[in-house]
Amino acid sequence: MRNKLILYALKCIAWLPLNVARALGKGLGALIVVFDLQPARMAAINLALCYPEMTEADIKRLSAKRMSHLAQALFETPKVWRAGNAGLETRILAIRGLELFEAALSEGLGTILIIPHQGNWEVLGLWASQQAAMTSLYDPPRMIELEAWIKTSREQAGATLVPTNLRGVAALIKALQRGDITGILPDQQPPPNSGAFAPFFGIQTQTMTLIHKLLQRSGSRALMCTALRVTGGWEIHFLPVTREIYSDDQQVSLAALNQGVEAVIDLAPEQYQWEYKRFRARPDGEPSVYP
Repeated sequence: MRNKLILYALKCIAWLPLNVARALGKGLGALIVVFDLQPARMAAINLALCYPEMTEADIKRLSAKRMSHLAQALFETPKVWRAGNAGLETRILAIRGLELFEAALSEGLGTILIIPHQGNWEVLGLWASQQAAMTSLYDPPRMIELEAWIKTSREQAGATLVPTNLRGVAALIKALQRGDITGILPDQQPPPNSGAFAPFFGIQTQTMTLIHKLLQRSGSRALMCTALRVTGGWEIHFLPVTREIYSDDQQVSLAALNQGVEAVIDLAPEQYQWEYKRFRARPDGEPSVYP
């Protein structure tokens, strides 16, 4: 019953004008800061780790901005799911680096869009699936009631979804080899057998090896990208990767991947998922960074 009520509330929120949804999000973000809830505490810890040169006051300000964007994403994403591509057409206000995307597509080798948890990645996925055939891994949400809504939204936009298992990865490789695009979020902690430690903001961080393996097996191209929240909608940004990401050496490739994520974050640090416990896994002998 609780989950059904949550789903009903989200579907009601989906009908709000974007500016109203974002205003409510800003209000919720302010409450998270006032009551010093866990997302704000975790963001402050991660920011202090990644930006040791920042003062405590600067970290608090950036953390507060992040809480505002986190809550705005919570309120605007149901609208994105409901509206689909038709509702996004007038909300994509600019595309920076479009020539990089077009050049990658023109090679016909398949393109991996590396999309950090920043801004609104649902917007980018919906937009990209209209530009070329898109095959993506899909991990159903823990809240089963949301699955049909999210899955339908992505598939109606043109994406082909495959499961996050060996069969799904094999399907993804075949799709890339025939020239499809895929979108992968690179900055969550992978299972131990699917990751390795690599520097991220100078911190040894458990990093997914999937992108390295896909590049090696498919011969595809890669691009960093994000959809940043701006007044009235979103701006899409494409950034080039460094050639090291294509290295046969896994450690070199993972370091380049994290370097690319850092470059995306630098575009708008306040829109990145600092509340996520990115550094839970530690190299042997190193203490936890979280209380």
